[in-house]
Amino acid sequence: MSGAEDDPGGEPPCFAQNLVGGHIVDAQTWADVAQFRKSDRARLYALRKELSQDELAGQAAAAMATLTRVLGDVAGQTVAGYWPIRGELDLRPWLRRAIAAGAQVALPVVVEKGRAVAFHLWHPGAKMTRGIWNIPVPAEARAVTPDIVIAPLLGVDDGCYRLGNGGGYYDMTLAGLAPRPRVIGVGHDFCPVQTIFPQPWDVPMDEVILGDGSHVRRAA
Repeated sequence: MSGAEDDPGGEPPCFAQNLVGGHIVDAQTWADVAQFRKSDRARLYALRKELSQDELAGQAAAAMATLTRVLGDVAGQTVAGYWPIRGELDLRPWLRRAIAAGAQVALPVVVEKGRAVAFHLWHPGAKMTRGIWNIPVPAEARAVTPDIVIAPLLGVDDGCYRLGNGGGYYDMTLAGLAPRPRVIGVGHDFCPVQTIFPQPWDVPMDEVILGDGSHVRRAA
């Protein structure tokens, strides 16, 4: 679940009523926050584009090594990963190893625009199709509920609030999952920002892993 999928970007739904994701917000405040996030996204996308393939691979390898150390034995667990796009760190080698170790792996699928995503089982060699955002998704819809969600980061702030691509899907989805899974954001070493000015609908990551191998847990 990447592409246009994270915090609500641009004009929020029901903007005239100042209602976003079921939360009443001040119109001017949201307009200022949305513009700030748009600018920060552009800056972070530009930094991604500057990375060579070797640098991307190196950061992905460091993040995967930390994932292995942090998660340990994943046998019997269902892990939701993501299909990398737009320079996101490619964790598919780690997902394949997780399956070999006895885990189930799922990928997020946007079934309907503006709604929470489903997680469909994936395995190496699985038949794929193009989803709503033209992102590859499993052709067979075997929905599962994840124990662990690994979410791609464009940016992340000091409170472990995630800046994504702008559609709000992770926030909608995580808010509705019960029991709540362990949520780990993974991104490049330049992802940290001081704040994304989190709003009532924003759902923080439990942990963050970056492309320099660092790992941070959100303060209780």
